[in-house]
Amino acid sequence: MRRVKEEIRKSIWSRLLAERVALPPFPIEGRIPNFRGAEAAARRLVESNIFQDARVVFCNPDTPQRYVREAVLRSGKLLIMASPRLRKGFILVNPRNIPRAAIPRASTIRGAFEYGRFITLDVPPIDLKVAGSVAVDTYGGRVGKGGGFSDLEFGILRTLGAIDDSAPIVTTVHDLQVVDGVPMLKHDVPVDYVVTPTRSIKTQRKYLRPEGIYWDLLGEDYITSIPILRDLRRFSKK
Repeated sequence: MRRVKEEIRKSIWSRLLAERVALPPFPIEGRIPNFRGAEAAARRLVESNIFQDARVVFCNPDTPQRYVREAVLRSGKLLIMASPRLRKGFILVNPRNIPRAAIPRASTIRGAFEYGRFITLDVPPIDLKVAGSVAVDTYGGRVGKGGGFSDLEFGILRTLGAIDDSAPIVTTVHDLQVVDGVPMLKHDVPVDYVVTPTRSIKTQRKYLRPEGIYWDLLGEDYITSIPILRDLRRFSKK
């Protein structure tokens, strides 16, 4: 299955480049790819009820979702992002603490470090989770860039009780990133909505969300290298 997912990634990266819809940063291989229309896809999401009804939004830190993060802050909502590779846990950005002119910068990972604060186990309840994707299907299947961090973030949030089944999970992608099918394992997190520059898709979700962190799938070295995982394991054992 890992080989199939990697083939899907390579196919999407190549297609975005061939169709000239890929945007910097380059190379796009190994990344959640930026694309022409990312702002339009974000605007379509922002106009939806699932965004309007949310007060706390968790969003990935990748380039194509920067417009979503900026809209979260401009709307007065709390923004939560993951620090790179979860080394410093999560970052909470409160727009009340940011000058209006600084919101565009605060929506970037560097700006979030400047204007936000790091949190670990004290994550507020999340109303909406936005994930970056390399490819998705209409059944909720999703492929990321291969690091597994988006799925791990969800597992952490679920274990903490910061997200439940009532919180929609959505991704913004180019239309070319919507594929016929994506293989999914028990720790992979399905999406409820796919938003592109031209349409919004409520997926026919046929996959269950992970129940939390599957510790047996994580090596000891991996756990000890990420402080929030070490803390959460101690927390879970209490």
